[in-house]
Amino acid sequence: MRTLNNALALLLFATGGLAAQGSAGEDVRGAQLKKLELERNTLIAMADSMPESLYRDKVTPEQRDFAQQLVHAAGAVPMIASRFMGAGQPSLPDTSVALNSEEGLKSFINAAYDYAIGALQGQSDEDRLVVVDFFGMMEIPKWQIWDEIHVHTMWTAGQVVANFRKHGMAPPAFTFF
Repeated sequence: MRTLNNALALLLFATGGLAAQGSAGEDVRGAQLKKLELERNTLIAMADSMPESLYRDKVTPEQRDFAQQLVHAAGAVPMIASRFMGAGQPSLPDTSVALNSEEGLKSFINAAYDYAIGALQGQSDEDRLVVVDFFGMMEIPKWQIWDEIHVHTMWTAGQVVANFRKHGMAPPAFTFF
């Protein structure tokens, strides 16, 4: 009887995770779409707030410069989405323009997020449950990759706060709260 109870508990636990993603999958997807928009708005606010003359400035020799950091933060989103979601190759603006002008940087950010939002909206519920080897680090369902992308983007974007501080400027407000 104990074995049967344990098996039933395990079955309920396992199917509960699928049910949570299945029945509440649109809630999860909706939250992920909101995170993508938060990321886009944060990166655009940073591009708007930093004078274009400081886009190529670094805080330390080892780090990316301001524009490179924002291109990396935005560019990783479609790169990871295309690699793991099978959404096709993104078509992004030329990085030489993105790295050297506010208009170019904002265009790159918007193109990256337009692609990612389309990929997320087009992802089937079944595909979201497929488990993949995520960069050889862990096996996770595809829906979770969107959350990992969010962590990477916000971590990367947060590093440019030092670029603002170096020049005595406050970074744009963090609007999550």
